[in-house]
Amino acid sequence: MKLLTFYNGNETKLGVKLEMGVVDLTEALTVEPERGIPTDIMALIRGGNEAVTRVEQYVDKLKPTGEESYVREESSLTFAPAVTQPSKIICVGLNYKKHADETGLGYPEYPVLFNKFPNALAGHHEAVAVPRTTERLDYEVELGIVIGKEAKYVSEEAALDYVFGYSTTNDLSARDLQKRTSQWLTGKSNDGFAPVGPYLVTKNDIEDPNRLRLTTTVNGEMRQDSNTADMIYSVEELVSYISQYMTLEPGDLILTGTPEGVIIGKPIAERVYLKAGDEVTVEVEHLGALTTKFVADE
Repeated sequence: MKLLTFYNGNETKLGVKLEMGVVDLTEALTVEPERGIPTDIMALIRGGNEAVTRVEQYVDKLKPTGEESYVREESSLTFAPAVTQPSKIICVGLNYKKHADETGLGYPEYPVLFNKFPNALAGHHEAVAVPRTTERLDYEVELGIVIGKEAKYVSEEAALDYVFGYSTTNDLSARDLQKRTSQWLTGKSNDGFAPVGPYLVTKNDIEDPNRLRLTTTVNGEMRQDSNTADMIYSVEELVSYISQYMTLEPGDLILTGTPEGVIIGKPIAERVYLKAGDEVTVEVEHLGALTTKFVADE
């Protein structure tokens, strides 16, 4: 099931994407009331498999044709981040073999972890300001993992049982700030530096998260084209590893690293960093294309 969150004034609403449009669950329930149907993405995540099944069965029962008042055209929506209130955003650095190769760094003995904060979240088509503090803004297409239930000391074999679903993400990075100190925080958690979306796809719709194509285009030009099969640490390994050190909670977001093709991986003379007016689209197979438009920091 493809889920999405969109704005209704200052509030967010939960939608289910179908071929004919997006079912606005809040509006659908005014037409066809039913108890126990979550209308908020975080409530749905916390409800787990049972809540997902209820929503799937409810939408199937509606049998929408596209003419109903509760079916919205996707192009009319203002997208919110696909996950709205993660308690943690954990990111993984240097997790693709070819990306480590292009940066001249060795493969890490353990996953390299850093964090972002909720201020970094952004939705599909959201305008993100290029911070006045950086001259080296870079893109990073990544597979995002959304945790579905509390996870602590989880084994690799059981790791996927704790996953709710997956989303396309972009780990925007101010390289000059990132490299200024040994800690990457100031280069990674600026406002809008974690676009997530457009959809959150439940895990049962993804046969193998370790075999998904990832791409990035900048103003229509292909920059990244790889596959999660090149990850050094798999989805299972990452969920298990992180859970050894902190309790993962429903809605937590893990960004699993980026493949080769980032700007910083190019020879210095060929590095043209992102600027106001640029448009970047990152896409993960089966999860949707996520577009970010960059504007000046006024």
